[in-house]
Amino acid sequence: MLLPDLLKNRITDITASDLRALGVKGLLLDVDNTLALHGSQVLDPAVEEWLQRMKEEGIALTVVSNAFPRRVAPFAGRIGLEYVAFSCKPLPFGYRRGIKRLGLSRKECAIVGDQTFTDVLGGKLCGVHTIQLYPIRRERDPIARLKRRLEGRILKDYERRHSEQPPER
Repeated sequence: MLLPDLLKNRITDITASDLRALGVKGLLLDVDNTLALHGSQVLDPAVEEWLQRMKEEGIALTVVSNAFPRRVAPFAGRIGLEYVAFSCKPLPFGYRRGIKRLGLSRKECAIVGDQTFTDVLGGKLCGVHTIQLYPIRRERDPIARLKRRLEGRILKDYERRHSEQPPER
């Protein structure tokens, strides 16, 4: 339940062929530490290019975030995507709203995010594919650091099971 289907370093490392191999036609995208730094409204140009490339490949995209609308709405608007804010991940409600927005089945969707206990667990509970990323920047507060330490053990298990080189950090 906690192991992602795919582990990548950054969102820009996800390719259309990765998605086709999973049968994925649509992505539910987390914002903080996935598309941009936590709390930032600035998007890296490489991420902008990646979003455009995914759209050109026919991949449907929407934002699904636990952040409040005042954080998510301007960000999603800036990148031209619809959004689900305050999605209550890992509960499945926000995922279901995002899937419905994309007009796809659960099996055709994947959540892309940086957190095991929200993004991956929620995706598994909802029945979508899960793609976990290493966070863009590590958090400094003690609770987040503890959570990241636990996630590290899970990701090491993923790497061992898939017997491949872990993504470079």
